[in-house]
Amino acid sequence: MRLAIVSDIHGNLPALDAVLADIARRGADLTVDCGDLLSGPLWPRETADRLIALGLPTIRGNHERQLLACAEAPGTAADQYAFEQTTPAQRDWLAALPATLEPVAGVRMVHGRPDSDLDYLLETVAPDAGAAGVRPARVDEVATRISGADVELLLCGHSHQPRVMQLPGGPLVVNPGSVGLQAYDDDHVALHWVRNGSPHARYALCESLGSRRWSIELIAVAYDWNHAAQRARANGAADWAGWLASGLA
Repeated sequence: MRLAIVSDIHGNLPALDAVLADIARRGADLTVDCGDLLSGPLWPRETADRLIALGLPTIRGNHERQLLACAEAPGTAADQYAFEQTTPAQRDWLAALPATLEPVAGVRMVHGRPDSDLDYLLETVAPDAGAAGVRPARVDEVATRISGADVELLLCGHSHQPRVMQLPGGPLVVNPGSVGLQAYDDDHVALHWVRNGSPHARYALCESLGSRRWSIELIAVAYDWNHAAQRARANGAADWAGWLASGLA
């Protein structure tokens, strides 16, 4: 079984198309999506059309919840733009997505942690995290956060940072990174910055070797990130434009 894992597209259709083309070139039995699909100043409606047509096993992330909440009160700029640009049918599709999913036996998908779509699984925001405010999580921290998940492979997203961790006696945890946004700042828990260092679109290939062993490739794909940055700037999001063009924050 060879799985392609995508996450955190954030409406970046050119990045998504580049990743899908790379998956087709390399080959995969199944592609799955770990959420945060549309929110951002890019192509939310067009990305929704693309994803609905693909019909991938997909879970919702925190930004799906936040986008839908814009029906009751204005949200952040990223969520509000996506809400205003999407159709009622597309928002109905988002509302029907599950929070977790097991696309094949032994594999579970979550967005952040099993019990939270807002908190990182493989990263920790903490005073000891250095200038960026966030550091890789320790094995003991991750083991506590997964609540004894009895699976071989646990897939997550949310932090946009590609990372793999094997828990002793537990699952292999994989974050494929973000398809659509390689840097950002956030103030959940405390102000911090994520920066992957280049604007390439990220995803992962996970191949089962049997006996609970998986081979993982973390892949960075070139696409026209300047076009995405120009789209963000045209929609009034200069911060996104810089993040998209550089992968730095």
